[in-house]
Amino acid sequence: MGENAVEIVVSGAGPNGLMTAGELALAGVRPIVLDALPEPSAEPKANGLVGQVVRVLDMRGLYHELGGPPGPPPAAFAAFSGIPLPLDGVPDNPMRRMLIPQPRLVRHLEAWARGLGAEIRWGHGLTEVTQRDGGVDLIVTGPDGPYPLRTRYLVGADGGRSLVRKSAGIGFPGFTAPMVLRIAHVHLPAQLRADDGGIALPGGGRIPFGHNRVDRGGVVVAELEPGRPLIGTIEFGDESVCDDTPMTVEELRKSLRRVLGVDLPVEPPRGDGPHALRRINGQNTRQADRYRDGNVFLVGDAAHVHSPIGGPGLNLGLQDAVNLGWKLAAAVNGWAPTGLLDSYQRERYPVGERVMMHSMSQTALMAPGPEVAALRALFGELTQNPDTAAHLARLLAGSDTRYDVGDDHPLSGYLVPELALSDGRRVAEAMRAARPLLLDRTGGVFAESVPGWADRVDAATVTSSATAVAALLIRPDGYVAWAADDARPDGVDRLHAALRRWFGAPDTGDAM
Repeated sequence: MGENAVEIVVSGAGPNGLMTAGELALAGVRPIVLDALPEPSAEPKANGLVGQVVRVLDMRGLYHELGGPPGPPPAAFAAFSGIPLPLDGVPDNPMRRMLIPQPRLVRHLEAWARGLGAEIRWGHGLTEVTQRDGGVDLIVTGPDGPYPLRTRYLVGADGGRSLVRKSAGIGFPGFTAPMVLRIAHVHLPAQLRADDGGIALPGGGRIPFGHNRVDRGGVVVAELEPGRPLIGTIEFGDESVCDDTPMTVEELRKSLRRVLGVDLPVEPPRGDGPHALRRINGQNTRQADRYRDGNVFLVGDAAHVHSPIGGPGLNLGLQDAVNLGWKLAAAVNGWAPTGLLDSYQRERYPVGERVMMHSMSQTALMAPGPEVAALRALFGELTQNPDTAAHLARLLAGSDTRYDVGDDHPLSGYLVPELALSDGRRVAEAMRAARPLLLDRTGGVFAESVPGWADRVDAATVTSSATAVAALLIRPDGYVAWAADDARPDGVDRLHAALRRWFGAPDTGDAM
């Protein structure tokens, strides 16, 4: 593309930007990632991964590298606004969970993306964005001053105050709820620490691990690392503190007294940091009115912000990145069919809407007042119904949203189920290269019909599975694009239609 030109630039080297870069690099596209920070932030923010994203990371080989136990990610517990969901009797529990501090996740994703060939420029912040026909002109300010950069595509992974989104004229409608959230790493006296990770209140009573509602607001307890308890409060109303006023542990202690009605003698944390110490005035719930404008795309918080309750942020943002990455790479590599890039907005926007719906619902159930207490009691009764518990688990995991992939098989449009291949690998292990994958249990009826796509689509034989399906076509993001229950001839026609829809025309006429 010439000097100071690159096919794709990603603005923002947080988890979502780095995941986008890694997905692009897996497909042979070497992006440049820009971030104004001189190095990865050590500020503790998100504390883990919840939902289907854990399985997606397994498909890239990252789950075990980040400390996950051997084998597929196990099913996990779930709660809705702090109300536990009884999932023991739920078949195919979709909830997955992985506790990991965001700084560690960022460092690992950075090493992963670099190892694949992405160029990451710390201390180089995007300052100007101008779209033109066929690309985007940028001004970047680095340690030696500003310089121009020209790119074909720009991905904004630059957070809720996204310069990329604003420069593209993309609206960010929504609202700000009147509430104040505070959270900090603290030191707790030994007599206040319960064996199950909760808190034993002075004078009796307990606060269990997780989100807890009391009459005056909410309390969050989470000891994710030994000896480093995280304590937070949620207070409702307009009595916010000026953003310029530094947050302190003493401020959190006063907030805890207001919420709990007793003094909880938290102290500044011991040992080396960095330690969390944050205040959020007002809870924003906003969604970009479009995720694409010309050659500009948004992922993560640049596209949507919402309450952190239940931990949906990385599940949403990282799957944005995995959905978009292979589609942009297909465009750069010259085989993207018409409309492929538009499918990013079509698929991911409704997922963002559902996350905002359930995060606002959970926040509403944390509000003070006897009527909310009564509603929580009723809600707790309803969750004892296995169907209700399963519905909420799918909602929280993100497994209830089905992409319109143009195929009506019951598996199509959903994340692929766990399958075993003839060579002993799990399907997640066969997805490491982020290439389309055709799984065939018919002895080769379908695999032998697609030589025209061999440069883009891998094929493998399946010997056993959790389903009776005969064959599956899996997109690089792990979602099923086509499936067949038997080897009837019309299945081959449907397969070819799916291949054309998602992976372009065949290189020869062999597959016609």
